Amino acid sequence: MPVEPAKADEAKVPAELPSGPTEYQTTAAKLVYGLLSDSRYAYRPQALDDALSADMYTRYLEALDGGKQFFTAADIARFDRYKTRLDDAIKSGELDPAYAIFATYRERVNERVAYARKLLKQDIFDFTGDDEFHYDREDAPWAADTAALDKLWKQSVRNDWLRLKLAGKEPDKIRETLDKRYANLAENTAELEGQDVFQTFLNAYAAAIDPHTNYFTPRSAENFNLAMSLSLEGIGAVLQKQDDIVAIREIVPGGPADKSEILAPGDRIVGVGQGTSGPVEDVIGWRIDNVVELIRGPKDSQVRLDVIPAEAGLDSKPVRVVITRDEVRLEDQAAKSEILTIPGNGDAPDQRIGVIELPGFYQDFEARRLNKENYASATRDVARLLKQLKAQDVDGVVLDLRNNGGGSLNEAIELTGLFIDQGPVVQVRESGGRVVVNGDEDAGVAWDGPLAVLVNRGSASASEIFAGAIQDYGRGLIIGETTFGKGTVQNLVDLDRWPANEEERFGQVKLTIAQFFRVAGGSTQNKGVVPDIAFPASVDATEYGESTYDNALPWTKIAPVPHINYGNFAPLLPKLETLHTDRVADNREFQWWKEDVARYREEAAETSISLNEAERRAERDANEARRKQRQETREELGLALDPLAAAQLDDGLTANERDIVEDAAREKAAEDRPDPLLRESAAILADALWLLSNDEQLSAAVLPGSGTAGHWAD
Repeated sequence: MPVEPAKADEAKVPAELPSGPTEYQTTAAKLVYGLLSDSRYAYRPQALDDALSADMYTRYLEALDGGKQFFTAADIARFDRYKTRLDDAIKSGELDPAYAIFATYRERVNERVAYARKLLKQDIFDFTGDDEFHYDREDAPWAADTAALDKLWKQSVRNDWLRLKLAGKEPDKIRETLDKRYANLAENTAELEGQDVFQTFLNAYAAAIDPHTNYFTPRSAENFNLAMSLSLEGIGAVLQKQDDIVAIREIVPGGPADKSEILAPGDRIVGVGQGTSGPVEDVIGWRIDNVVELIRGPKDSQVRLDVIPAEAGLDSKPVRVVITRDEVRLEDQAAKSEILTIPGNGDAPDQRIGVIELPGFYQDFEARRLNKENYASATRDVARLLKQLKAQDVDGVVLDLRNNGGGSLNEAIELTGLFIDQGPVVQVRESGGRVVVNGDEDAGVAWDGPLAVLVNRGSASASEIFAGAIQDYGRGLIIGETTFGKGTVQNLVDLDRWPANEEERFGQVKLTIAQFFRVAGGSTQNKGVVPDIAFPASVDATEYGESTYDNALPWTKIAPVPHINYGNFAPLLPKLETLHTDRVADNREFQWWKEDVARYREEAAETSISLNEAERRAERDANEARRKQRQETREELGLALDPLAAAQLDDGLTANERDIVEDAAREKAAEDRPDPLLRESAAILADALWLLSNDEQLSAAVLPGSGTAGHWAD
């Protein structure tokens, strides 16, 4: 039947919040307390006392209202009575304070939304003055009263309006867009349930212990494990919510939805039914995770979807589609490779450098436990790609770990084993102080040739274990930025294992159980892995990374363990630096990237933005002229064009307000944008090959032994 779209002025009935926790949540809170306060489990257990309660209180308020745009100072004064009572609430499982604070939060969100929507009907959109919107309120005091919040929100609404105006939107369309945006804010808050409040509150406790301890509800735990395994059982579609309807953002290649040849990006899902007969539930207005839960299901089972095609109006009759679920591999998140051709130095031939991009250290733990033959594994995928690159006669390999936040410790160890012939990879110090050395026990390597590892500030944890081991062994060059600095090990603890439940009730805890150290003895904690050849830092260590956490473990070191030194790149680095500096001085893309980084860091240091239209328009025009000039220069020099050059200006929209099909296409196009850092990393590796092949004395100093590293100079 035709779908009646929700109207922005229709208030959504809030999800019913219990006044206190469920029986399961009471038990879960006590189980989490038992874990985090016990040295047999936690690496750094802490007593749950009034001091930790005060820390939890601050973190809970930050989780709800980090921008200080909803609560007033009067609200905080009223909440302060809970400041030293949250420890008792956790121990007893009586979590009423968490629900009481959240109930006020939801009230304040509704009040702010009502005020913002009221402002849209007023004449406040003159942008000729010199006032500003102060958006960074992290260090600001709580608003004194409602009048102070009104002033803040008025400037926020005016900024939202100005962004859309600068993007070319007409007043009526701006008013419609913002009214819907603010209404959606209230609706999203109304959708929050007791389990969301409970998870947020327990995570305030977990984060007070250390930055990488987390609590997951059963549903969140399932999603976390699926992300690690890169596989799930379902239809193979990425979903996104727009207003009250869940739509398809992307079809996973090779999945059931793709094979159906019926579904397409932009299609709206308005009903879901199980099997080939029976009721189809209307899912308009549902939370997206509830819709996803209905659509997922066991392999070979069937699901019926009522779908309105992307090109049809919302009042169109839905099309019913029956799809048989299957196991879906998320290939876009798996390792992938390409080959870059780097011009030779002087009369030297061109070098073919293989590049492997590894987004994460994934592993399907359950499939491995069950001895399934083709379980997802980062190491297996990289080994397969190395074999392919080897067959294509590449001269060297760059492993791209930028923005790889880590994953499986076991995968980090096994991946290192692809490049070293047996030996220790990482030292792990457990909560009791015992140090265990984990290493590669398999003889032989998958790649014995030249290697570089590209990292940035987003490379963390398992990425740092791998990069640190490669650096300590002298097995390859580390290029890029200093890494994140996460030197701790976490383990998932299933809270249902103790009561031996047949169903999942209590969730899981990602618990810090150990600290890892490099084979050379140093920790990556806080300091990260420092590259051999450094690119300009895209973000400052005070803005992002382990060093920004107020309760992160300090850096320390332990005794090194014996390991092979395949090479010593110190004599080579000055020459590489010189070649690198000379080359990037004439590299337009690299210099543009440096300019953009400098501009980004300047903007990141700002805490406010002008609400003067002429000033903002001048900035926008300058940005547009810069992009246009760069694209023209690319054409003149025969460089690859930037596929997103025409889409980089601020459109004033949020992610769920954009056209899904166009936005997904832009996301795909971004994969083909010029990547000067990757190309320069390949060029640096090619420089190393050229230098070592043409200077016997240098080669003898850098590669004193034979074996794996000896192939650098072949």
